[in-house]
Amino acid sequence: MSFEAVIFDMDGVITKTALTHAAAWKKMFDEYLQKRVQEHGEKFVEFTHEADYLPYVDGKPRYKGVASFLESRGIDIPFGDASDTPDMETVCGLGNRKNIAFNEVLEKEGAEVYPSTEALIYELKSAGIKLGVASSSKNCKPVLERVNLLDVFDARVDGVVSAELGLHGKPEPDIFTSACDIVNKAYNKSIVVEDAVSGVQAGIKGKFGLTIGIARENNVKELKEAGAHIVVEDIEEISGIDGLNKIFTQFNK
Repeated sequence: MSFEAVIFDMDGVITKTALTHAAAWKKMFDEYLQKRVQEHGEKFVEFTHEADYLPYVDGKPRYKGVASFLESRGIDIPFGDASDTPDMETVCGLGNRKNIAFNEVLEKEGAEVYPSTEALIYELKSAGIKLGVASSSKNCKPVLERVNLLDVFDARVDGVVSAELGLHGKPEPDIFTSACDIVNKAYNKSIVVEDAVSGVQAGIKGKFGLTIGIARENNVKELKEAGAHIVVEDIEEISGIDGLNKIFTQFNK
């Protein structure tokens, strides 16, 4: 086998939770923007998936996503602290408010996996390939537990681990390189699988042997522009471990 490790993003790659996150972000931001209409007389412009979630929030650590969106709207509030309560008008307070909304949906509806990704994960595991999950989410562990995949991975670098280690979030490659370091595999012998532009940028910046973009959001063009070596709409297009090896070899001659 020409590659030795595969590092997967979670939301939108392994689990169908990207849309859950997007809905939670919209609920929180629309409520906050409506509040600003009442308190500051600002015009209400709703938070949308295409114009706001994908360019400013998708794939980024929670507080970074809040700050990025607010900056796009010219809204300046204190950053605050991770311990801020959800009612506080700070970047961290808004981020914590979003997290509550996400967990309410997760508790109510649970989580589902993409069957093709799950099949590839088990195929790679059987072949002795090291597996990592690298996610900006602080909910990574409970989500993977819900879909019985937590113990399949040899390394997990998520929002909790990132905070503990002081890692930079996407588009910096820290979470992917840290996952590779844990499994003791070279970056140029490893593959990154991502669905967010910021994640693809991280894979390229980390000089990984192959960065695959999964276009769940009709965003083939954006992922290619971010530098993805290949872009597919679903893992099944890769044709399993043999197909993955063929693609890796193609880009590493």
